[in-house]
Amino acid sequence: MLRFANPHALYLLLLVPALIVFYAAVFRWKRRAMERFGRIELVQILAASVSRPRQRLKAALVISAIALMILALARPQVGTRLEEVKREGLDIVVAVDVSRSMLAEDIKPNRLEKAKHELKNFIDHLEGDRIGIVAFAGSAFLQCPLTLDYGAARMFVDILSPDLIRDQGTAIAEAIRTSLKAFDQRERKHKVLILITDGEDHEGKPVEAAKEAAQQGVVIYTIGVGEPQGVPIPIFDEQGRRIGFKKIRRADGSEEIVLSKLDEVTLQKIALETGGKYFRATGGENELQRIFAAISGMEKKQLGSVRFTQFEDRYQILLALALLLLLVEMLIPERRKLGKEWRTRLVTAGASKK
Repeated sequence: MLRFANPHALYLLLLVPALIVFYAAVFRWKRRAMERFGRIELVQILAASVSRPRQRLKAALVISAIALMILALARPQVGTRLEEVKREGLDIVVAVDVSRSMLAEDIKPNRLEKAKHELKNFIDHLEGDRIGIVAFAGSAFLQCPLTLDYGAARMFVDILSPDLIRDQGTAIAEAIRTSLKAFDQRERKHKVLILITDGEDHEGKPVEAAKEAAQQGVVIYTIGVGEPQGVPIPIFDEQGRRIGFKKIRRADGSEEIVLSKLDEVTLQKIALETGGKYFRATGGENELQRIFAAISGMEKKQLGSVRFTQFEDRYQILLALALLLLLVEMLIPERRKLGKEWRTRLVTAGASKK
């Protein structure tokens, strides 16, 4: 199979027909110049030592060499080569809260966008670690299985939104248990779970789920996004314009704005159960970097060997041929030795001119 690593260079091949036209014009100009110099038959006899076929051959060699150099610049590649690359790292699952409370704007632009921005920066710093993503609200699902494809992981982060899950709420316990299923159940180390949420779990027992994670050797780091005093949850229309705040109807018929409060105590307990740490999201955007620094000292495992198929460069052959043609062109003289017959014709032409 043939391919070009730099196919845009092939556009330079348009120079080849331009060079052919150029040389043809030069040869034609030389002939007309000789005709203006005198009788063409006499001039041809006087310039008999100049070989027209050799001039054309030298021009063809130059044009061919340039064409080969352009092809070499395009880097033709053929065949394949298998390289075995070994990676060492950790298995990291990030569980991201996508409930509507994460749309609260106590962190600009909102809690969810802040979490997504930090997570993508975190992925950019990974080297050899596998990354997985769990989205959760009132329920949880594995959005991105553990992978070394960081580009794909970033794409999954981009589509995180409250519309992914119909069941609203913040089921942290279910998020932890769903994340545990993403890990290799046979291992008891090399596993990290990062939980990003506002911490308001009204439906489960997250601390008990954290104990289950500790039994499986999973270390949980928690990041609390939001303010403990609570802020309203905005409501948006189909065009993305804010039209109000989420409200609940009280027993007396009046409405009350719902406040989303960061539950730091629960998140601290979850991290403590597994030997991890709790961090509160700030405008400095360094929480995940601090977690990265904390886990960088953990024992890593070999995550298997990845085979990359690569094409072998073959531009060297074309470049060598181009240099050879240029060398041959330099060794071919334009002039030739005249035989006795041509010397006789020169003397005769000189005598007739007198």
